[in-house]
Amino acid sequence: MTNIGILGAGRVGTNLADKLAAAGHHVTLGSRSPQSDGNGLAGTPRIVLADHRTAARTADVVINATPGDTSLARMGDLRTELSGKILVDVSNATRDTADGLPGELCYPGSSLAEKLQQALPDTHVVKTLNTMLFMVMTAPETLATAPTAYVSGDDETAKKTVVGLLADLGWQSRWIEDLGGIDTARATEAMILVVPHVLRRHGFKPFAVSLSR
Repeated sequence: MTNIGILGAGRVGTNLADKLAAAGHHVTLGSRSPQSDGNGLAGTPRIVLADHRTAARTADVVINATPGDTSLARMGDLRTELSGKILVDVSNATRDTADGLPGELCYPGSSLAEKLQQALPDTHVVKTLNTMLFMVMTAPETLATAPTAYVSGDDETAKKTVVGLLADLGWQSRWIEDLGGIDTARATEAMILVVPHVLRRHGFKPFAVSLSR
């Protein structure tokens, strides 16, 4: 069992919290409004609602599920709480278009994950699960074609820990692609640019940007 803090109580955060708790982990779901957020998860075994700082402080592994365009400032404010820990970044930093879908990248030529690693030198940042709709993160087996979970990070031990958590979310080892260092996250974060076009044509149906061999 791992103590996991999830920062962000929206669809991504609550979906991950539910599946990781069901796998036996103790989850603290961090919210700006812990008394009202959680979408019904309050009282669920192994899930505790708290503020972001408490969720980060009490966890061994922290998942960033906050909006990507504000994640850098939010995580930077938690530098002390995140020191020495693994930060799993599943967000994409984009500016929304008029219809509310992802638009241009906030960090062209770089990535949110790289910016987080620079801002948090005492934290092991690992990027993953940012190339799919949120429901695929915890149910990859539901897609007709095997999806891919890309992994980027500078610390090999941290990546192994994250791969173990991916297995608990239902990801088979052959579906996981370790791309290398944290700088490779700029490639997977750029994949978000295809997402709004797919959604406009096909609606909000589960899919992932995957590697076929």
